[in-house]
Amino acid sequence: MLMRSFVCGVLLMCSVSSFAQPTSVPVDASTVSQFLSAYKLGAGDVVSIRVFGEDDLSREKIRLTDTGTIFMPGLGELTARGKTLGEVEKLVVDSLRGRILVNPKVSVSIEEYRPFFINGMVDKPGGYPFQPGLTVRKAASLAGGFKERASLSKLFLIRGDDPQQRQFKVDLNAAVFPGDIVTVEEGFF
Repeated sequence: MLMRSFVCGVLLMCSVSSFAQPTSVPVDASTVSQFLSAYKLGAGDVVSIRVFGEDDLSREKIRLTDTGTIFMPGLGELTARGKTLGEVEKLVVDSLRGRILVNPKVSVSIEEYRPFFINGMVDKPGGYPFQPGLTVRKAASLAGGFKERASLSKLFLIRGDDPQQRQFKVDLNAAVFPGDIVTVEEGFF
């Protein structure tokens, strides 16, 4: 259900932006599915792994550890950090095949995304649960809104998956992803 909401949010966001910016490249369903299939898991994400016909091997709502691993019965600890859902699914299938099951059927889904963080000139800075379709404007709303002295032209973002943690300037409509850090600076005039 969460994935369906995410897809609808991405499609809505893309269709709204194509109306607002007539020169933008049209976004089709395959582009959205490529984005979804490219999402890399990280510490704090919660996944469910279902092995069809084998309830004792299935796991519901497993939170990735700080090292990005998950524990599976009969398989032990598996590394999921930096992998897509499809890659984790293949890892589980390959680990089960031959040792435990002849032809395992596995489904992996995201139950909860890791949080994003917002600091600076918002009413309640901190970490918040990621929601599909999140923008800087929506992130600020979740954090209680902008303070009176917030500068809407001094908004910065650090991507959660950027190993160098580079900060870059963004606008209110910039997309925010799990693990990202948004900073709203103070304006003096």
